[in-house]
Amino acid sequence: MILAEDILDGLSSARNVVALTGAGISSESGVPTFRGANGLWSKLKPEELANFDAFLKNPELVSEWYKHRREITRVAKPNAAHFALVEMEKMFRHFTLVTQNIDNLHRRAGSTNIAELHGNIERNYCLGCQRRYDGEDFDKNGSFRCVDCGSLIRPDIVWFGEMLPSSQWEIAENAAENAEVMYVIGTSAVVYPAAQLPMDVKRNGGLIIEINMERTPISELADASIQGSASEILKEIIVKIKEKISEESI
Repeated sequence: MILAEDILDGLSSARNVVALTGAGISSESGVPTFRGANGLWSKLKPEELANFDAFLKNPELVSEWYKHRREITRVAKPNAAHFALVEMEKMFRHFTLVTQNIDNLHRRAGSTNIAELHGNIERNYCLGCQRRYDGEDFDKNGSFRCVDCGSLIRPDIVWFGEMLPSSQWEIAENAAENAEVMYVIGTSAVVYPAAQLPMDVKRNGGLIIEINMERTPISELADASIQGSASEILKEIIVKIKEKISEESI
């Protein structure tokens, strides 16, 4: 991997850094992506399972689908790319991880300053009394109805047609507006409003570093678009940044 010297200078001197991640970063952990030729949405229509009306119409089907997805993510383990972002959080004065993923792998890896734009599959809540069913509590309950009030329990995630959580979006937007560098990792960056974030960084003069297995619509905007394994590329970038910082301190 070759990075232009001026880009490496920008990466090593940055104080405000943001990483925007999508499903691609978790594919190395065995979590299926949604878009692309082999993605889940190529086999299923999202409107049949991932919206509120579908849930009300057939809560058992939708609940079973998300139970299946929870089982996949619980077996999965954070990979080297997740851990590399944990290391980055320690390297920079201000580091924000903005994720579109709901698989909880970033938190399990140890990242703490996270904006979860689409929620978290490990969280659930009752539509009636708002009782939480987090972690494995929901599956232990053995039903998609609340033990207290009998109302439906839904995943605490953003379905199609729903607004992003305002608190999480505010964190992401503020981080992007102040970012000197944004890493766009494992996402096509075409779904709004998240797709707006790299635009904000670019407009404010920040660097965009794209890491993906293939070129995406964001590639033309990026200052560096690197194709390959996020695990390998992030580890190499960290080494190069540390080498650059060490050289400058001599």
